[in-house]
Amino acid sequence: MKKSLLAVAAIGAFASAAQAQSSVTVYGIIDAGFVSSSSTAAGPGAAINNSATAATAAGSQGNIVSKTQTSGFAGGGESTGRLGFKGNEDLGGGNSAFFTVEMALSPDSSTNISSINATSNRQSFVGLSKKGLGQASIGMQYTPVHEAVAATDAGGTNNVNGNVIYDRTGGYGSQQIVAGGGVSGQAGSGMSTNTSYTVRSSNALVLKSENIAGFNLKGLLVASGKDSSQATVTTSTKAYGVGVDYNWKNLLVTANYQSFLSQGVPSGYDVPATFTAGYNGGVSTPGTNARDTQQYYAATYDFGILKAYAQYVARKVVYTNNNDIYTNRTAQQIGVRSSLTPTITAWASAGTGSMNNTGSNGPKASFNGWQIGSDYYLSKRTNLYAIYGQTATSNAASGLYSASSAAAASSALYSAQTSYNASSYAIGVRHTF
Repeated sequence: MKKSLLAVAAIGAFASAAQAQSSVTVYGIIDAGFVSSSSTAAGPGAAINNSATAATAAGSQGNIVSKTQTSGFAGGGESTGRLGFKGNEDLGGGNSAFFTVEMALSPDSSTNISSINATSNRQSFVGLSKKGLGQASIGMQYTPVHEAVAATDAGGTNNVNGNVIYDRTGGYGSQQIVAGGGVSGQAGSGMSTNTSYTVRSSNALVLKSENIAGFNLKGLLVASGKDSSQATVTTSTKAYGVGVDYNWKNLLVTANYQSFLSQGVPSGYDVPATFTAGYNGGVSTPGTNARDTQQYYAATYDFGILKAYAQYVARKVVYTNNNDIYTNRTAQQIGVRSSLTPTITAWASAGTGSMNNTGSNGPKASFNGWQIGSDYYLSKRTNLYAIYGQTATSNAASGLYSASSAAAASSALYSAQTSYNASSYAIGVRHTF
């Protein structure tokens, strides 16, 4: 009898322990189809090749037009492929622990699970939450601005040209083309991968509140530093960010601000002439000796038959040793999204903006973009899609802006202004799991 009672007690204890274990969910996206893109640059010959030195002789070369076109079967037309694991454990008393690990998938690559650069680690964090209060997590995480963009973008932050807020590349495989980028490396158009804002950051503490009278608050704190053996050379990346969302019936309003400071390289090094690729703490960083401030405001309203979107983003990267040396970009966009039938959804967006990548005395480039797209849902998890978009840039100064040789380079840069046009489309299938 005692043995039976002991066996029952052991089984009960084992069951209780099993219930306390983390529940783990596997999720992901596989997206593949046919993608085509084209890009055209027109201006002084040396400017097209992105050479500040050769730009001084651009006049002798005359104006030229450079065209690039790519097409083929590739992945990520609508959504970037990913594979993730997330889990949650109930700690009792309204407390819980959670984690997420997410990596990039490349269906058009022989390696599939990409290991090319740090953006392959899309998310990797662990945290604690308290019911009625909120949560805190540490690791590689999305920034407040990107989470707000993902919730307020008519096109669902897809990877085709035409979106001036989520200005992704739109192209074929690893040879993706943007307006300017992809034409002999020229990225002076202001339309390159995430020139608008930083998407994710490592070494990040993220705080999120629960809904309080319609308000949700977010906070970001980044601390990453390394000291070398030489006292004159250190590296340090610090950042902070705040965001607030307000929901009332069919209205969503969001306001977000974040600032990254990267210091440590001795004075005389350059601030990048163009924005980095929306990633902090890995292969690409916000800059060298640069303060990178970003802000995003948006609103959406659901009318029932369609949903309307309005967005504004601003970014400025300033050389910490000279405030007259900076790059600056602003953009605004409106869009609509509608469920035409229970299985067909369509959207359209259009936006404009300006960029100065040559400092306080440089010219401003103006750009615009538009995009249309549609999803046809075969099921809740599988859909076909077709997306087309265009961007155009005029009066773009080309070449690299050097803090140590600004006076020598400025005349050549300002005289080598170039225009860009790019378009892309994607037709494919996407499955989420």
